[in-house]
Amino acid sequence: MENYQNQNDPQNYQNQNFNNGNENFIPSQLPNATAVLVLGIISILGSCCFYGIVGLICGIVALVLAKKSTSLYKQNPNAYTNYSNVNTGRILAIIGIVLSVLMIIFIVFMISVVGMEALTDQQLMQERIQEFFQQYQ
Repeated sequence: MENYQNQNDPQNYQNQNFNNGNENFIPSQLPNATAVLVLGIISILGSCCFYGIVGLICGIVALVLAKKSTSLYKQNPNAYTNYSNVNTGRILAIIGIVLSVLMIIFIVFMISVVGMEALTDQQLMQERIQEFFQQYQ
């Protein structure tokens, strides 16, 4: 589909500064901008809810898509309108990756301190955590 608009149309909101040889060009949206934003949000939610694995995966995918969209935007900034979604999604993806890594480190630490069997038994977990802290007092 071509991005052309009738010049006689009163709702012609074309960018007058952008001229690629055709006066009727309308700037389009960056591909994957919405996907980057959604994946950035999911990476933050996934870092808290799904042991950090889902957040880490979504954050990495969002960063890859954001890099592609950013390079496309930098080639011709006047041709695209929603770079702010890409930038916001990239920032959210970075936050989500950091939170996911922290959650994974916390889970590995808890497994190493209390063991796998104590993760399902609350009383055993409390005993092992108390033993752990008594060692360092």
